[in-house]
Amino acid sequence: MTVTDRSQELINTAAQAAADKLAHDVVAYDVSDVLSITDAFLLASAPNDRQVKAIVDEIEERLQKELGAKPVRREGDREARWVLLDYVDIVVHVQHSEERVFYALERLWKDCPELELPEDARATRGKAEEHAKVQAAEEAAELDGDWR
Repeated sequence: MTVTDRSQELINTAAQAAADKLAHDVVAYDVSDVLSITDAFLLASAPNDRQVKAIVDEIEERLQKELGAKPVRREGDREARWVLLDYVDIVVHVQHSEERVFYALERLWKDCPELELPEDARATRGKAEEHAKVQAAEEAAELDGDWR
């Protein structure tokens, strides 16, 4: 099996929407050979709950408006720590950065082929690490200021 054109179209639109809302580390995997329930997974993350929600809302809106696709299932909304959008052909996971590190879905799917994504989505790689470093530096500076 391989990803269908429709699945690739959904993945590309969702990945672009996630990138437009400043998602971190957007990546997609072709899981069609190992799962019979879907063709592909899209993973994205954000450093806070509000941004997770904004990314999810943008993906849902764009897929509906541009491709007429509605999720058959949406889970994890309330906490906005890990929201799953199931479009049957693809499943989108938008996670809070902490959940992304903890659950490490990439490790589970590392043997699956990675799908080509739009340039904006590829440019999100490494953003979580970059954000964590900036955050740590800000916290250290804040603590340093408290000692003076």
